[in-house]
Amino acid sequence: METALMAKEQKILEKSQILQLVTFTLGGEEYAVDILKVQEINRMKEITRVPNAPYYVEGVINLRGKVIPVVSLRKFFGLPEEEDRTHQKIMIMDVQGVTMGLIVDAVSEVLRISTSIVEPPPAMTYSVSSEFISGIAKLEDRLIILLDMDRLIGKEETQSMISMAEKTAITE
Repeated sequence: METALMAKEQKILEKSQILQLVTFTLGGEEYAVDILKVQEINRMKEITRVPNAPYYVEGVINLRGKVIPVVSLRKFFGLPEEEDRTHQKIMIMDVQGVTMGLIVDAVSEVLRISTSIVEPPPAMTYSVSSEFISGIAKLEDRLIILLDMDRLIGKEETQSMISMAEKTAITE
């Protein structure tokens, strides 16, 4: 009897694992990424523009001696630029082994949620292509779009950003 109860508890635990997420806003929507991908969160700083960079790459920053490419998620998602950039943050993240900065409107909180409240993305989603969305978290008072950063910024983009950062580091 005891082992049957333990097996049932184990199945419940497996179904409802805990996700640790960093939530942020972008264009009035709330998004989240896996906390393990986020290295740090910085205030907006001087960004050096890089010629011939993709439209969504703002440029590069010097972070403790390392040149980091910075991507505007607003541009990447096709959202209009925010006029008031005072609250914007740069989230330093590891995407497919590449350290990069992502500009977001504001970073909200670190959140722990159960996987049981996450649903797969609907076939037709808001302003972001559903291939980048790993799920939608249903909290009591709001919905949070969970982004898969490895799918959002693909291998090709990360490789071009690496070479762009390396070229910029050589010229500085």
